[in-house]
Amino acid sequence: MKPDFSKGLIPTIVTDYDTKDVLMLAYMSEESYQKTLETKQTWFYSRSRDELWHKGATSGNTQEVQSIDLDCDQDTLLIQVIPAGPACHTGRQSCFFNRVAETNDNFDGAIIEHVMEEVEQRKLERVENSYTNYLFDKGVDKIGKKVIEEAGEVVIAAKNQDNEEVTKEVSDLLYHTFVMMADQGVALSDVKQELSNRFATKGNSKGDRAEIKQW
Repeated sequence: MKPDFSKGLIPTIVTDYDTKDVLMLAYMSEESYQKTLETKQTWFYSRSRDELWHKGATSGNTQEVQSIDLDCDQDTLLIQVIPAGPACHTGRQSCFFNRVAETNDNFDGAIIEHVMEEVEQRKLERVENSYTNYLFDKGVDKIGKKVIEEAGEVVIAAKNQDNEEVTKEVSDLLYHTFVMMADQGVALSDVKQELSNRFATKGNSKGDRAEIKQW
């Protein structure tokens, strides 16, 4: 199935493959669509400049295409990408940062990714009185000590059958684990890929990791 370009340009929604955040809305011509397929990077058509536009060609903030979906009317595209940098020309990760309304529900379905992004950002930029920067400064021994400490507190909370405390301690453990990952240069996507590999091969007697068979 192909997009219907008979009426001209097609609106294209770009989302982050890992966080699922909406990064931007742009437009594709048939030619930019073909270039996107060929290069595995996003190409659009600039209505203001009236020309093809390779996202990141100038800034370096390219977008590696992971999937392309077409809507039911074949006139809108949804592209999931792994961005090499901010999507917005302002330097923001997403073009959608001007909130005009919200509900009282503050649940964030991508909070894991957002916390990891914040931790990784602290590794690049110092913030005054930042606990994360303090941990990075102290290094792997201090970070490792905190991971072990938080893991122990999770177990204690569980033995006390205190679900609220387990929730809090698991949150602390995840945060310190993310700091350890960032310190070691391990991305959240690396862990997701490893888990995906294990889940895909679970129960396979040829697997070389015993825990896969026990899932």
